[in-house]
Amino acid sequence: MAHIKKSNEEVKTESNCLAWALRKANAREENDSNNKSYFDVWKIRPVVRNLLETTDNDLTNGAGLSELAKFQEHFREYKVVVYEGLSCDNIMFGGHIESNNGLNLLYDDVDRNYHVFTNLTSAMAKKYVYKTCNKRCRSDISQNCDHT
Repeated sequence: MAHIKKSNEEVKTESNCLAWALRKANAREENDSNNKSYFDVWKIRPVVRNLLETTDNDLTNGAGLSELAKFQEHFREYKVVVYEGLSCDNIMFGGHIESNNGLNLLYDDVDRNYHVFTNLTSAMAKKYVYKTCNKRCRSDISQNCDHT
């Protein structure tokens, strides 16, 4: 389902897919004018290389929780959340940052790849997903978590 939903942006790369997905999600959140040009491998490759050097991450053997923690430290103004499926309850990694801004990714365990959620509520097929705790709600007023 993740591949056919329009609320996901597939990251099609053989290496460093976590860094690519985070950079694309960040560009989307910041309304970066280069966001659309990041579909071109030649434009995003130096940006991803810079991100890997800045965070001191080596993704040659794949990416897991320790690499996600380093990226979360870098993206301090965003809460990095990685879902293992299309449900609010399937959170593989949830950054410990208190922020209403999020970089939401989907981990595809079949392809072993990370993808960007362009619209979390649409991807989860919910009316509303509360950004602070990533739980589903009926509206933005009736959240069911401890955060205000």
